[in-house]
Amino acid sequence: MTGIVDSHFHIWRQADLPWLLGPMQPRIFGPYEPIRRDYPVAEYLADCRPRGVTQAVYVQANWAPARHLDEVAFVSQASDDAGFPIAIVAYADMLADDVRPQLDALARNPRVRGVRMQLHWHDNPLYRFASGADLCRDPRLQASVGRLADYGFSFDLQVFAPQMEGAAELAAACPQVTFVLQHAGMLEDVSPDGVAQWRDGMAALAARPNIVSKLSGLGTFQRRNDPAQIAFVVADTLALFGAERCLFGSNFPIEKLWTSYPELIGAHRAAVPEGAADAVFSHTARRVYRLAQP
Repeated sequence: MTGIVDSHFHIWRQADLPWLLGPMQPRIFGPYEPIRRDYPVAEYLADCRPRGVTQAVYVQANWAPARHLDEVAFVSQASDDAGFPIAIVAYADMLADDVRPQLDALARNPRVRGVRMQLHWHDNPLYRFASGADLCRDPRLQASVGRLADYGFSFDLQVFAPQMEGAAELAAACPQVTFVLQHAGMLEDVSPDGVAQWRDGMAALAARPNIVSKLSGLGTFQRRNDPAQIAFVVADTLALFGAERCLFGSNFPIEKLWTSYPELIGAHRAAVPEGAADAVFSHTARRVYRLAQP
């Protein structure tokens, strides 16, 4: 297998992130004192490069929305300083009356490959991020996401199982946009009913040919690196989407709260069949995020 592409990671300066400043705010991944600090690109490379990572995709880390271009500039400079190729999934307000000025500004940076605006909503307030449960069906959001096709941008889609029917409708309304499902659909309820609802939702998403699934963040709700849980989610996701529509992401440094990069990627390597490894760990991410061969 050629070099690994990490399709989901973050770097940051603590001073730039509102949620890292002041009193600890409840987050979906639990207490996070160990990462309430700078996580620079040098530390990320020390974590990932020994495991064969040759390219990476940075996904927006919730800077203040008005500073989304500053975030892109920071990551671009970090990439230049490190001499390491980093593509960027940036933030844009997809509920704006006209999102095009934001997308025009993002398009001026050649590293930007896509947009993420987190749409996940949950009955549990600790798991809730979006302003409403059904934003995927909002006509303004659908129109804004549809605009991404004009820029060649993908949309990183983050929803829970009860939202997946609406997410499938969003993908159908924007057939020229590639959607990257975050964290394999964020399975948080592992009861028999919860798993059944997740599988049904994943099947609805897999039926849309313009959706791919990112195998990332699989320790978020267990808050540990659980090889058995990873193997279960990976097997079901591969069965639904196929290897050519699945890609690996580390979700570092969030996952660093409970595991190391070698342990994390080791669990994913063990879960992915040999015949699917090239696609999952390299080819799909390079295709979706338009990365040059290293």
